[in-house]
Amino acid sequence: MNISDTQHSQPAATSKVWFITGAARGLGLALARQVLAQGHRVAATSRNLASLQNALIEGSDRVLALEVDPVSESAVRAAIEQAIATFGRIDVIVNNAGFGQQGAIEALSDAELRRNLDVNVFAPMHVLRHALPHLRRQRGGHIFNIASIAGFHGGYAGWGSYIAGKFALAGLTETLAAEVAELGIKATVVYPGPFRTEFLTKDSLATAQQAIADYTQAQASLDLHVNTMDGRQAGDPDKLALLLLQAASVAEPPLHLFAGRIANELAEQKMAAVQKDMAAWRGASDATDFPEGA
Repeated sequence: MNISDTQHSQPAATSKVWFITGAARGLGLALARQVLAQGHRVAATSRNLASLQNALIEGSDRVLALEVDPVSESAVRAAIEQAIATFGRIDVIVNNAGFGQQGAIEALSDAELRRNLDVNVFAPMHVLRHALPHLRRQRGGHIFNIASIAGFHGGYAGWGSYIAGKFALAGLTETLAAEVAELGIKATVVYPGPFRTEFLTKDSLATAQQAIADYTQAQASLDLHVNTMDGRQAGDPDKLALLLLQAASVAEPPLHLFAGRIANELAEQKMAAVQKDMAAWRGASDATDFPEGA
């Protein structure tokens, strides 16, 4: 079925231009389809143009499919320029492209770590660096950076590289929000829980070449995610896409957006654990200050 068969036209004044990375599958694809169904326009990127075109079934003048290696800054810059040339503006950016890397921290090589961070941290930076000049000129826009509840809760053995990248993306988003607020630009970090996408499949999830037998919890976590959780995740990508559309439509969107019941519960656990540590060590911690007036 062609996307145009399910489109609901939006008045020109409310139609937005979305720029979505990693749009050939998973959340990116679900979001691109929902964006189009609600009458908006979309510039969708993927490493594989054919798979993207097949997934979106091009043919509408509201779709621009772009083959982009997210690690290549020049390719990202060209994609943004093409989106601007095609649609005249970009209103919503979704940094969604990314992949999981599993392996104990000691076992990860520099090459494995850098490859993961290149895609999960530096690739979003490429988008921001070249899209923000356009948003500044517009004095408006909304940036969604897709992190993970793992990048808020932390503490999962065997996922150090992925978690580090998502923590970095979250911190970057919080700082970005403070910088662009005066320009009328919004920024939201999204913390999805487990959603039923291809994230845990062999084609997506990378594992460290080296395995260290002593790290039994790291191996157990890999086995749990790949053999038990994959295909049974609680989250529905289509509903997450609708949540992002809802957040993009309000005047005061959240800076932190937790997606799914599991994500909210894990966030509450993390905040309670931090408060417990703070309370237990508050006296000793406060005592490290100089005396008042010193």
